[in-house]
Amino acid sequence: MTATVTLPERGQTTAPVRSSAFAEKPSLIGLDREELGEALRDKGVPEKQIKMRVAQIWNWLYVRGVSDFDHMVNVSKDMRGMLKTHFTIARPEIVEEQVSNDGTRKWLLRFPPRGAGRPVEVESVYIPEEGRGTLCISSQVGCTLTCSFCHTGTQKLVRNLTAEEILAQLLLARDRLGDFPDREIPVGTMMPSSDRKITNVVMMGMGEPLYNFEEVKKALLIATDGDGLSLSKRRVTLSTSGVVPEIYRTGEEIGVMLAISLHAVRDELRDMLVPINKKYPLKELIEACRNYPGLSNARRITFEYVMLKDVNDSLEDAKGLIQLLKGVPAKINLIPFNPWPGTNYQCSDWAQIEKFADFINQAGYASPIRTPRGRDILAACGQLKSESERMRKTERLAFEAMMIANHGEDDE
Repeated sequence: MTATVTLPERGQTTAPVRSSAFAEKPSLIGLDREELGEALRDKGVPEKQIKMRVAQIWNWLYVRGVSDFDHMVNVSKDMRGMLKTHFTIARPEIVEEQVSNDGTRKWLLRFPPRGAGRPVEVESVYIPEEGRGTLCISSQVGCTLTCSFCHTGTQKLVRNLTAEEILAQLLLARDRLGDFPDREIPVGTMMPSSDRKITNVVMMGMGEPLYNFEEVKKALLIATDGDGLSLSKRRVTLSTSGVVPEIYRTGEEIGVMLAISLHAVRDELRDMLVPINKKYPLKELIEACRNYPGLSNARRITFEYVMLKDVNDSLEDAKGLIQLLKGVPAKINLIPFNPWPGTNYQCSDWAQIEKFADFINQAGYASPIRTPRGRDILAACGQLKSESERMRKTERLAFEAMMIANHGEDDE
């Protein structure tokens, strides 16, 4: 089975790609093996066939990446007919697909209402780099955290995404990039040199993933299942603003890499920049990080730090950062602030960012400065904002793209 995928050239935008079946029937995507077996059992599949059928369907969904039951060629015609009658494996509607001049790609995807009163939209972002390709996935429609420097936080929370909808972002991106077996890579597409086009995944798009813990957990366990999508847990990073009670559970029950949106080293400043700090202050947050399961020099926590001019970029802040993280195996990602319409913040001067980074490096911490990516299509860190609350389409990819890059391991 060979499929040629047509993608926009760099700097272009595609027209909507519609997939109305996504909303009409329950989907098999996002079910774990037990739930998938129960769904088949409820439709009359004999008990002695359940294990075999689950293995077949799992392979077609997550290894072969099919989105049409008719392509499951080793499944009987009658079984395929039953599956088509009762279930769907269709992808969501692509409302818009944009390609940055630097190869960053952003998809605006539409999902059915599911209690939200209207269809909802989220964004996913793909960043190709030499040796890796990173996909940023959303966990909620909107966000409740109202971080003052983040454009995404200006969009009210509409609802949580289901495990199906979280996984659908990964499946659709692999479709569009030709990243499933027997798929051709789109002509003219900027790709990493690795065999896989999507090597790393970050839960760093719209929303706070730890406020949607169970669905995120289910989706990531399927994404890292060795008999399916088979992503390494060391290449999957979950980013949180600091939902302390769920941090330990993330390491214990999901086992992926952890990133913390830190951005300040004093409670009074972080209360303003990241208001969840009022509920879970820095002392509690850092203690939770120290106790993260599996934490070691080989499995460090990444701390995100957006550089805001005359706000958090002094050498005193750098000294406070080193003191705060003392004894925690960590990498510190310095993120030049990406402006968005209506913000009152400015990006730190480049010379000041370099001084800040040099101080941290001399203290023994890796502190890469993020290269802005996808700014021309608002795909960078903090710029993601869907059309669920209608905004100008030029308002969100660059801030996210800088946060997305350089997460997870390059190899085992």
